[in-house]
Amino acid sequence: MTAVEQPCYTLINVPLDSEPYNEMQLKMDLEKGDTKVKIEALKKTINMILAGEKLPGLLMTIIRFVLPLQDHMIKKLLLIFWEIVPKTTPDGKLLQEMILVCDAYRKDLQHPNEFLRGATLRFLCKLKEPELLEPLMPAIRACLEHRHSYVRRNAVLAIFTIYKNFEFLIPDAPELIANFLDGEQDMSCKRNAFLMLLHADQERALAYLASCLDQVTSFGDILQLVIVELIYKVCHANPSERSRFIRCIYNLLNSNSPAVRYEAAGTLVTLSNAPTAIRAAASCYIELIVKESDNNVKLIVLDRLIALREHPSHERVLQELVMDILRVLSSPDLEVRKKTLALALDLVSSRNIEEMVLVLRKEVAKTHDVEHEDTGKYRQLLVRTLHSCSIKFPDVASSVIPVLVEFLSDSNELAATDVLVFVREAIQKFDHLQPLIIDKLLESFPDIKSVKVHRAALWILGEYATHAADIVAVLQQIQQTLGDGSLLDAEQKLLAGETTDESNQPTQQTTTLVTSDGTYATQSAFNTTPKLKKEKRPPLRQYMMDGEFFIGAALGTTLTKLSLRYGQKASTAKRNRFDADVMLIISGIIHLGKSGLPAKAITND
Repeated sequence: MTAVEQPCYTLINVPLDSEPYNEMQLKMDLEKGDTKVKIEALKKTINMILAGEKLPGLLMTIIRFVLPLQDHMIKKLLLIFWEIVPKTTPDGKLLQEMILVCDAYRKDLQHPNEFLRGATLRFLCKLKEPELLEPLMPAIRACLEHRHSYVRRNAVLAIFTIYKNFEFLIPDAPELIANFLDGEQDMSCKRNAFLMLLHADQERALAYLASCLDQVTSFGDILQLVIVELIYKVCHANPSERSRFIRCIYNLLNSNSPAVRYEAAGTLVTLSNAPTAIRAAASCYIELIVKESDNNVKLIVLDRLIALREHPSHERVLQELVMDILRVLSSPDLEVRKKTLALALDLVSSRNIEEMVLVLRKEVAKTHDVEHEDTGKYRQLLVRTLHSCSIKFPDVASSVIPVLVEFLSDSNELAATDVLVFVREAIQKFDHLQPLIIDKLLESFPDIKSVKVHRAALWILGEYATHAADIVAVLQQIQQTLGDGSLLDAEQKLLAGETTDESNQPTQQTTTLVTSDGTYATQSAFNTTPKLKKEKRPPLRQYMMDGEFFIGAALGTTLTKLSLRYGQKASTAKRNRFDADVMLIISGIIHLGKSGLPAKAITND
């Protein structure tokens, strides 16, 4: 069984139409070709090694003819080549040829080009052979003093990696980096150095942080993030240190970087349960949600805010921030709004319910002026939230009902249906609000656009209109939305007045018949079908002309209830007049249904 191969972390795409490689041809190109030819040959060699080829014969060729070249593309390709090429014999000993390569590394670490130096330092982080790294340590140390920050920060990373993997090569690395950190000005270099101390020598990292606590807010965000990580680790391992560093976390809540503020808020919540800390962290989360444009970021931070509510002591603090949380509704994303409304509804209390209802009423008003693909769904969310607020806090129901009843005339049937569910529950639960609900329902009744909503509204009016004045008002409203007089007479007058000569032209209908001897014969007949121009009718009559006679059954049921109830409250004359109006309406519906004028005739049911 073959030994396990070394892992390779470099992947390079090979075109499917590439030609098969020839080792001898590659050797000739590497020896005698010009720079372009050598670059192509080196690329092919790298692809072959990645594909599993060993190619031991090319190693010395590359060392002799390619390694001395100063072309930058070749230098970059060689770094990939040295990373993937086998550097040891089958028994694990370092190849003799690699000593020559090691000298080339040293020269590149002293190269005048800073980017070549930095790339070489990054490459050294991937080497796993201490024999190759040991001769290079003086050159790596010297790179810490290079004038260019790109070289210095990669030198810190190289020292960090070498110390982590082969501590014996540079045992004084923490002290070296601590001294480097004290004199360094570049923020990326300081970040890498502090990160190394965080993992290699936490005491030195703490000592440095303690010496510059007052300057942390002026550091760059990349360094601030590492500082937050250090404080989190130290305070969890040693809780007595919390008082020493928690002020620093408070200060970082005001950082210019959203990432730093997010991490600082999360760290603050884990370090302290004090109300001031929770309030500061929650306020920071809210500001991030409001100001960040990415919806994914909004949802992530919103989830953190929701998680805060799970702790009882935190929930009390968040209740004071409900109005701030509602600022998130300015986001156009429906999912963000949905989570925000759910959180606010869970947190709202009797102290701020009126303010919350006021904000939601303003949001309702905004939806009438803005048309968006999610506007209808957002209105539905607002309706359900206001519904829940009214049931949870009955004192605000009187201010919510007028706003919600306006939705009955909304073209969005889902929102209107949700409003009716609320109205039905409210009129049953709050006896003192029944007159208000009946009045508002009657005001909106003519403007309703959906037959389903009209049916449900009729049921509510028939069930809860108990006063004589309300019963008469319901009847008058029904008469208004049906139209004056007999329904059939009104439609016949409309037919007589609006029918044109063109619409009365006879149409020939041809029917194919089969005679007794099996042959086909045609029979023609002329029919005159009146065609009505599209005319605006009262809503209830229009439903029935469209064939929706279920609304007629609902009308009959409602009017019968009202008639029986009115008979117990009014004089005989008024009762008889009321019953006559009711019977006229019901009989008119039946006559209209059987007249043949509606799109569908009324059924026996």
